[in-house]
Amino acid sequence: MSFGTLSNVYSDELITATELNRQPGRILDKALEHPVTITRNDQSFALLRREEVTFLVKAATQSKTVFEVLTVAFCLLMGKEIGFEHPYGWLRVFDAEELQEFIKEVSEAFRLIDCSSTAWDMLDAIIHEWHENAIAISSPDLAAAFSAETDEVPLTKPPG
Repeated sequence: MSFGTLSNVYSDELITATELNRQPGRILDKALEHPVTITRNDQSFALLRREEVTFLVKAATQSKTVFEVLTVAFCLLMGKEIGFEHPYGWLRVFDAEELQEFIKEVSEAFRLIDCSSTAWDMLDAIIHEWHENAIAISSPDLAAAFSAETDEVPLTKPPG
């Protein structure tokens, strides 16, 4: 299921609860092809394949994350203060150019949602990698380790 088919979720076939009771197999066959709405009195129930519901829940959850992380990045670009206590406050360690790169990466991955089955995982990975980089940048221990002069010793050939 893609975002494109989300717009068709409620342009489905209406089935009464009585009809469902009389012909459950036929109704389930229809639900394999497209969403079905079952009506009873003033109530409506959506009948969708489990994979489609899983996609819808993941899309809603992940879209919220993408929206929040991009909002924080844009706020930081506009000079707004975001505290480290904010779930995406770690973005404040990046400069404007890096934030623009982050926004570009997240936006491009989000655009692939309709055509790639791995786009959600790609989005998770992008946000995770940037978060890990923020941790590394803000860690004084890592900064000291990267800037420390080391006495390199060339490897010798093992006796052989």
